[in-house]
Amino acid sequence: MKDKLITLIFIFTAYFSFAQTKVSPDDQAIRKSLVYFVNTIKYKKIDQAVECIYPKFFTINSKEQITQLLNMTYNNPFVKIDIQDMKFGTVGKPELISGEYFSLSNYYLTMKANVSSMNEDMKKKAGEMMTSKYGKTNVKYIANEGSYIITAPMKVCAVSKDRKTWKLVFADNEFKSQLVKVLPKKILDKI
Repeated sequence: MKDKLITLIFIFTAYFSFAQTKVSPDDQAIRKSLVYFVNTIKYKKIDQAVECIYPKFFTINSKEQITQLLNMTYNNPFVKIDIQDMKFGTVGKPELISGEYFSLSNYYLTMKANVSSMNEDMKKKAGEMMTSKYGKTNVKYIANEGSYIITAPMKVCAVSKDRKTWKLVFADNEFKSQLVKVLPKKILDKI
């Protein structure tokens, strides 16, 4: 009897443990879109990365401006950035607002910024800039490589009309004033 009770408890524990880890179709689709976007950046396919961005965002910054910005960041001969890892934080439950679904999500990128081609003063300024953006605990300098390892906390809003295809908008506080023209107030209040 004792063995049956222990077996029954184990089965219920396993069932409820696995039931809680079930990922929703929305969650999977958002993660897939986000991974695709990060991979296009990682492999320097900037035009494909731009296609992942929510079209309304181009009312405040043109596709050409975004393409140029991404090229300056990830194809810069002075600071070679390599995306090494991506980890998900949370994927928010999609909310239907004015015919579109919005989901706030966060993730973490681990990047290596090689600044070895810069002089010492420029390396220091680059480090200060990265530290001010990502925080002191998220930026480490590796002197023998002339590189910074950055753990970048990122926030994004995924937007979809059909809950299958999701487009992305960076949802950092620093962009909030621009995003007023792109995202609903209810979503902006959560950024």
